[in-house]
Amino acid sequence: MKGKWLRIAAGPLMGSMTVIGLWQQGVSMPVSLMAGLAVWMAVWWFSEAVHHAVTALLPLAYLPLAGICDSKTAAAQYTDPIVFLFMGGFMLALGMERWGLHRRIALFILSHMGSRPHMVLLGVMLSAFLMSMWISNTATVMMLFPAVTAVIHKLEHERTGEKNIRSLAVALLLGLAYAASIGGMSTPVGTPTNMIFLREFAARYPDLPAPGFPEWMAHAMPISVLLFLFTYVVLMLMHVRSREPLMEAGYFKQEQAAEGPLSYEEKMVAFLFGTAAVLWFSRADMDFGFVQIPGWSKLLGFPADAVSDATVAMTMALLLFVIPSKEESGRALLEWEEAAKLPFDVVLLFGGGFAMAKGVEVSGLGNWLAGQLTGLQSAPVWLLSLGVCLLITAISEIASNVACIQLMLPVLAAMQPALGIDPEALMLPATLAASLGFMLPVATAPNTIVYSTGKISMREIMSAGLLVDLAGILLISLLA
Repeated sequence: MKGKWLRIAAGPLMGSMTVIGLWQQGVSMPVSLMAGLAVWMAVWWFSEAVHHAVTALLPLAYLPLAGICDSKTAAAQYTDPIVFLFMGGFMLALGMERWGLHRRIALFILSHMGSRPHMVLLGVMLSAFLMSMWISNTATVMMLFPAVTAVIHKLEHERTGEKNIRSLAVALLLGLAYAASIGGMSTPVGTPTNMIFLREFAARYPDLPAPGFPEWMAHAMPISVLLFLFTYVVLMLMHVRSREPLMEAGYFKQEQAAEGPLSYEEKMVAFLFGTAAVLWFSRADMDFGFVQIPGWSKLLGFPADAVSDATVAMTMALLLFVIPSKEESGRALLEWEEAAKLPFDVVLLFGGGFAMAKGVEVSGLGNWLAGQLTGLQSAPVWLLSLGVCLLITAISEIASNVACIQLMLPVLAAMQPALGIDPEALMLPATLAASLGFMLPVATAPNTIVYSTGKISMREIMSAGLLVDLAGILLISLLA
């Protein structure tokens, strides 16, 4: 208990020391005070002195009291459209979970992959990769986790004591967690960090077109696919020690058949989810160089920025609450009691990060930091990108990736004019690197979930995670 209070005290203490130190060096008071808040929040986030959602509330009290911005401006950051994009996407995921659509998707993929260990591993990872492109990696793992553990339990029951089965269980669980995080890199809505980048980019560069779905996927998809393949090979070489079939032929097909035909509820949830994906992809203009396809928002005559991806997400989510279920009379596809599972702590984390980013902007801290980095102008962009990816990955191993990118994007954006490089040159690699962090159980929620089974040792997750982290850093710094 004493250690907890020391960690709590460390935040304001180190923040105060930062303010005093900068002020004594002639830095303006607004910049010094904002730097103090950034340090305070970083210490609490990294040490987990209090819940991360509590840390995210700090700017709401600190910014007005420090005179950096008024309370209305600070509070507005907690209702950014990105917050509602996350909420809508998560509600769609909850709808899939409520009617078992996630299990059907997993069984469909596994039934087409065969029953040999390396193919089962590929099926699990492919399921997680594809689903996490559209919903959060945490939601993806929570959906597929019951199906994967059911396969492991069946194998352990039928082939008790076999070392190969224990090793395969490690591969399946790590593959599930890693593939979910890697898949989230591929689309703007795949992980909260991507959405934070889009919000920060749009806020800082209103005259530049923010990457839409096609542009984002053109950048990120090659990286995520290559990292997915590398991760699959690493786990297969480290933990898949047999090529013999695991179970009778057609096991997954039998399980799939036992699910029966698609229910009305599953069809409706799948329709809403598919519609959301199509609308997300086609909302903005798609520029392929040789041809430009106008988005539906322009074709329908909406003013610029009148509708966003958050509009799509919330529209589809709202329909879940009003479309009636045929299986259970008197209820909708999704009830609020089920939607209450939505992680509101992450919603607050979004808001806290956005509020801090606003404070960095209006206080002048971003410009001050950029001025300290003018000596880096001569460094090649790939080297800068490599350094940023290493730093972000290291921080993400011990702290929330959302908190990490919230801290770093305003600083990287402020560096851009001094370095004379494209705004995306450092911000995009940093955002993608925030999805790394595969070495420690606390690095990501998917890691925590699979490690909680007790089937994975610390050595196993660290050895595989180190290789995947290094491969991700190299791929992002060279290709992003």
